[in-house]
Amino acid sequence: MSIREDLEKLEEQTLSKYATLSSRSLGRDVPEEECEVRPAFTRDRDRILHSKAFRRLKHKTQVFLAPEIDHLRTRLTHTLEVAQIARTISKALRLNEDLTEAIALGHDLGHTPFGHTGERVLNKLLPNGFEHCVQSVRVVEIIENKGKGLNLTKEVRDGILNHRTSGRPKTLEGQAVRFADKIAYINHDIDDAIEAGIIKEEDLPKAARDILGNRVKDRINTLIIDIIKNSSDKPELIMSDDVAAAMQSLRKWMFDNVYVNSVAKQEDEKASELVRLLYEYYSKNINLMTSEYLELIDRGEDKQTVIADYISGMTDDYAIMKFNEYFVPRGWRAIN
Repeated sequence: MSIREDLEKLEEQTLSKYATLSSRSLGRDVPEEECEVRPAFTRDRDRILHSKAFRRLKHKTQVFLAPEIDHLRTRLTHTLEVAQIARTISKALRLNEDLTEAIALGHDLGHTPFGHTGERVLNKLLPNGFEHCVQSVRVVEIIENKGKGLNLTKEVRDGILNHRTSGRPKTLEGQAVRFADKIAYINHDIDDAIEAGIIKEEDLPKAARDILGNRVKDRINTLIIDIIKNSSDKPELIMSDDVAAAMQSLRKWMFDNVYVNSVAKQEDEKASELVRLLYEYYSKNINLMTSEYLELIDRGEDKQTVIADYISGMTDDYAIMKFNEYFVPRGWRAIN
């Protein structure tokens, strides 16, 4: 018996009856020989961790565009925080932590530069719209690995696709990531907004603070424990009504006061115009994209979709660099 089979047997003996077992995965689109050491979801986690798209997350905006404060989150640190919250929930409920972590690490791979600002622009420009959760799946299925994709299991791709608030993941591990994403971005964005001097702790709705706590770490702890207590030995992850309502109240407050109307979003209009101009420029100068994206078009992929692939894969800095290259005139120098 291989190490992988030993680990799969251990899952069967120790995990909840509602957990997703590696040995019973729905599999991959392209069948592969099993690894001697790693179960299927562990391999998926490693493939995501070593992908180019994952590494680029460190230079993509979470909320604050090009922050001068070193401690503010990026899309990468957000992803890592989601993974840890989701793993905490999964561990307590005896779910499959490797599946949970794989989904968490991959859930934002398709995010655009400049956060949701870039996403909104591409959503308006593309005939069929643009959603980062759908794009994240496209990254792992088509774009990564030089156009071959990562050939991830169906369970991981389902969790990535359905991590947003309106999603309905088919596994409890996917549900853990869906909750963890919301817990992370609400509370860590509050933390960043306080760090940046945009809001104060006492500005937050008192009713929500009374239920969840008066510090970021207390609120995260309350939310995690509530999910664990209310979901134990159940086929679905749930929150209590009062805690869920308090979290929704905080989320709405953040949209009204930080995500949309705050000083932190003053540069959004510039970022929106930058993404729009890049899209239009590549539409007229398609050959300026890198070869791996041009090969997607050669394979029959829709041209506009591939342009969005290229732009959404950019880091903030790379998008700004390309904008300067195409639209900002350089001073003339005499040729020696």
